[in-house]
Amino acid sequence: MSDLLCKLTHCYQGAINKLKLADGLAPLLLRLYLAPVMLQAGWNKYQNFDNIVSWFGDAEWGLGLPLPGLMAFLATAAELVGGLLLLFGLLTRLVSIPLIFTMLVAMVTVHWQHGWLAIADPNSWLANGTILFNESIMQSADKLARANDILTQHGHIDWLTSSGKFVVLNNGIEFAATYFVMLLVLLFSGGGRYTSLDYWIKRKLCNK
Repeated sequence: MSDLLCKLTHCYQGAINKLKLADGLAPLLLRLYLAPVMLQAGWNKYQNFDNIVSWFGDAEWGLGLPLPGLMAFLATAAELVGGLLLLFGLLTRLVSIPLIFTMLVAMVTVHWQHGWLAIADPNSWLANGTILFNESIMQSADKLARANDILTQHGHIDWLTSSGKFVVLNNGIEFAATYFVMLLVLLFSGGGRYTSLDYWIKRKLCNK
């Protein structure tokens, strides 16, 4: 019995060692997923920079953050530059830090008050009272039913829903938290062996 266990352990370890040859694939996929998200977010802020500054600074209808011009610049630069560096796997660990901070700020200042869900789902255990209760989400079913009735009577409902059903945007922390976790993984793992400029630059320098 012990011999069998030793053989199984040896086979398992051999398989794990072979998988390690491709351990740069996971960081690569994370980077390729995150890069366009960050670049698009940064580009949107750049295109509407004055509005972003106003939103960051206004306490009545915005976030009420201090130094809104500086904060808007830092958020825009972090997402634009960070997204570009993530794409190539350059300075991956370093650039993950300001992006993680950006996601944390977004979670706390923008999304936290809306709970977890990005898309309202009154049947979700994350909003129906099983763990959390969100009254606005519970009303979303009535809102959607009313919207569908109006559009059925006065709009082209079949055309409008041909690519998917209507939803109510809840704006919870779900997406920002997901990006935060992905960036945290990159902070600890790096850009990936064989799949990032970080790896090849380090290898070149070490060979010297």
